[in-house]
Amino acid sequence: MKEPATDRVFASRPSLPWVILGIAMLAVSLRAPIIAPTAVLGEIQADLGLTAAGAGLLTGLPVLLFALATPLATRTIRRWGPEATVLLCLGGVLAGTVIRSLGPASVVFAGTAIIGVALTLGNIVVPVLIRRDVPWNRVSTVTGAYSAVINVGSMAALLGTAPLAALVGWRWALAAWAVVVMIGLAYWLPTARRRRQALRPDRSAASDEPSAHTTAAGGRGSGGPGTPVAPAPTALRGRSNRWIVAMLTVAFCGQSAAYFSTTTWLPLLLSDVRGLSPVASGASASLFQIAAIVGALGVPLLAARTGLWVPTAGVAVLWISLPIGLLLAPDEYLLWSITGGIAQGGGFTAIFSVIPRVARSDREAATASARIQTGGYLAATCAPPVAGWLHTMTGGWTAPLFLVLALAAAFSVASLSAVQASERRNPLH
Repeated sequence: MKEPATDRVFASRPSLPWVILGIAMLAVSLRAPIIAPTAVLGEIQADLGLTAAGAGLLTGLPVLLFALATPLATRTIRRWGPEATVLLCLGGVLAGTVIRSLGPASVVFAGTAIIGVALTLGNIVVPVLIRRDVPWNRVSTVTGAYSAVINVGSMAALLGTAPLAALVGWRWALAAWAVVVMIGLAYWLPTARRRRQALRPDRSAASDEPSAHTTAAGGRGSGGPGTPVAPAPTALRGRSNRWIVAMLTVAFCGQSAAYFSTTTWLPLLLSDVRGLSPVASGASASLFQIAAIVGALGVPLLAARTGLWVPTAGVAVLWISLPIGLLLAPDEYLLWSITGGIAQGGGFTAIFSVIPRVARSDREAATASARIQTGGYLAATCAPPVAGWLHTMTGGWTAPLFLVLALAAAFSVASLSAVQASERRNPLH
């Protein structure tokens, strides 16, 4: 008797721990390539003759492409599927990382642009993978793990790049991160091959196939195969859900712009204000990345007991503490790096935990993710250059920190509005 195509599709899916591992292998490559230059920004700026705003584009350009290349990412997912999209993402990051380490400024920016386009594919595909392969009651936890691994990669990039650059120069130090990408490719190549073989007899099982949220066939419920799981939440239709997506977009504008501004300029700020060496300032700024693990994993743990609104409110307070603390008590910069880091990890988790809860299909999840990330990354594109310009114009860091404060406030208001609306729509979640 011939095995039904749908059964083959679900049988091809790995168990939940392997799903998490695959997402983690991808996540570690989604920020390290654009965070690494911030640890040696002074050397790059001097070597290439860049202005402060130009140096900010080393992180700002990929973020701009996160927004501009989003339509390409959604079409790629629909045409080729999530696994092929992951391979294109990692392959592009690998190529861009190598190119960025060669030649003059124009070549450096060309490689940076390739990295930005490739990372866009990964940004959009992860919520689709989570929605398809993770039961709804584990969505926040897996999203938190994804956010945590992103920040582990960012922390490693900040800690490792400056010492390596001192030994071999900034170009080789940036190129060294290609090794991490190759490890990710080694995991995803056989995973994609197995998935393609399962889908080959019947291409109908595509992006809108039943997922673990809406069918028992996936066997992801607590009772194993055949156990019914919770029904899917309402679709992204109607005024309420459009409001949720709009608020999530505003929240992600504040989240991303504040994150990339802080990530880009915090090492230089600590060097200027506290007189730290590049290695010491990079190590201190890395607390902003590593502390995000607490927020990323803490939000779903607390949300399981109190609902998502409570940890989101806590995240809002911690985000605001970062710029205010650096303005009023700069000597406690380690504390503010930690509180801000907890906030940025928790904020990302809170925002992207809502999407799988309100999306009914993989297509809707991809569409909502694309809308939110397009708006958020367009805002984030402007933030690092604007912060650099403010620093140049004022000769200090007060104005850039007020910019981060405004962005944190925007995140706070919009994220709380979106989370409250989503919990009213889906009170069981």
